[in-house]
Amino acid sequence: MKHTLTPQRYLILLCVMLTASIGDTMLAHGMTQVGAVSFQNLGLLFTALRNPWVVAGILCLLGFFASYLTALSWADLTFVLPSTAFGYVVVALLARFWQHEHISPYRWLGIILIVCGVGFVANGPSLTEHPAPSESPAK
Repeated sequence: MKHTLTPQRYLILLCVMLTASIGDTMLAHGMTQVGAVSFQNLGLLFTALRNPWVVAGILCLLGFFASYLTALSWADLTFVLPSTAFGYVVVALLARFWQHEHISPYRWLGIILIVCGVGFVANGPSLTEHPAPSESPAK
């Protein structure tokens, strides 16, 4: 039996992808405002928790974790994680146009190769079918 995805499950995968991408970008934005953290100034991590971008990023990543767990409840890890790989494109676009980061052609090529690999995963089933356990005879 092939495991099919419903529109609600596609929505969950979209939430996994977007909340991770947006959350990571917000964390990066907030941490550029906080400054470099090292072993000599680990206290800056607590200072970072007062930065609104860091807090918003953490909240988005909590949303990611909830939607990720939801997806893993009905699909294999080897399906869920690659199926959200388009998030790399979202992160790159957010980094380029919001964070004003330079993205080299090699990074773009790597992102494109990752996303192309999703095509291989998307054609397979989302859940591995296991045979029903056989009943052992009572002793």
